[in-house]
Amino acid sequence: MGDAEERLVWGTNGGDGRQTPPGQLGVSPGGDEDEAGTAVSGGACEGEEPRTPPKVVGEEEEEELDPRIQEELEHLNQANEEINRVELQLDEARTAYRRILSESARKLNAQGSQLGNCIEKARPYYEARRLAKEAQQETQKAALRYERAVSMHNAAREMVFVAEQGVMADKNRLDPTWQEMLNHATCKVNEAEEERLRSEREHQRVTQLCQQAEAKVQALQKSLKRVIVKSKPYFELKAQFNQILEEHKAKVTALERLVSQAKTRYSVALRNLEQISEQIHARRLQRLIVRRASPVGAEASPQHAGTEKFDSVEHLLGLSDATSLNSDELEEREQRRGGQGHFKHHRSISL
Repeated sequence: MGDAEERLVWGTNGGDGRQTPPGQLGVSPGGDEDEAGTAVSGGACEGEEPRTPPKVVGEEEEEELDPRIQEELEHLNQANEEINRVELQLDEARTAYRRILSESARKLNAQGSQLGNCIEKARPYYEARRLAKEAQQETQKAALRYERAVSMHNAAREMVFVAEQGVMADKNRLDPTWQEMLNHATCKVNEAEEERLRSEREHQRVTQLCQQAEAKVQALQKSLKRVIVKSKPYFELKAQFNQILEEHKAKVTALERLVSQAKTRYSVALRNLEQISEQIHARRLQRLIVRRASPVGAEASPQHAGTEKFDSVEHLLGLSDATSLNSDELEEREQRRGGQGHFKHHRSISL
């Protein structure tokens, strides 16, 4: 019986003198403590569901491009292209104007050298013709202004008549609307009358100047008839060149106006882009101030705080320490239990 008990006890201890109690985790000697720690660590994490790490929000959020920027950039590019194109045309027009001016001076000098002093003698006649032509144009403009003033005066008088009829139609009650209309129409009549009188005086003045210029032309034509005929080719050539130069000058003026308008559009688009840029920077600064006032971490819930702890590496350090402590405690318990078994073994032998 003693030998059988001794074999039973030694078989239970697994040959190392230590008995493994039921329900306890057996730890093999040597370097198996790390495996036990790993097993405990794995058991501790098996009960937790895998969690996705929280997304980290950058300080600068991705924002879509403001559509106004693309629109203003298109306006800027279009204005720039138009400026370049029109400036090239303007340079060509100015070059052509200078070329024609130089050519006209050269040809007129050659023509004048052939005709002699008759050109200077006939010059007062052609100058008088030029002044008479200008006076005639001014007379036409004054006549148009006078006609327009007369038409406005007649329309104002019609308005006064309508207002008077409206006021007289309701004698028992003074309607303020009709009274205001009558006063307004009366003021218009007075203004139109003043404009008509002024236009009439201006028309009379320029008409008299035109008549005087025409009379002077007639007198010079009679006195300078021979030199006028002799110098006619020179002044006709000069008139042709003057007309061509006026056309080129008008073209240059129109191109300069187009360049000015394109540059204005370019400046407006550039100013709009600067304003949009300032608005975007202001919004970004406002978001930065809001983020500093309420950090992202403060918005996380307690559950997220626990999740962040598991997502970090710090919990693994504590878990490894706890595992090593548990393994040490298990070893001590096994030693105590093994010691008790050894004591029982000796007691069984004594028996």
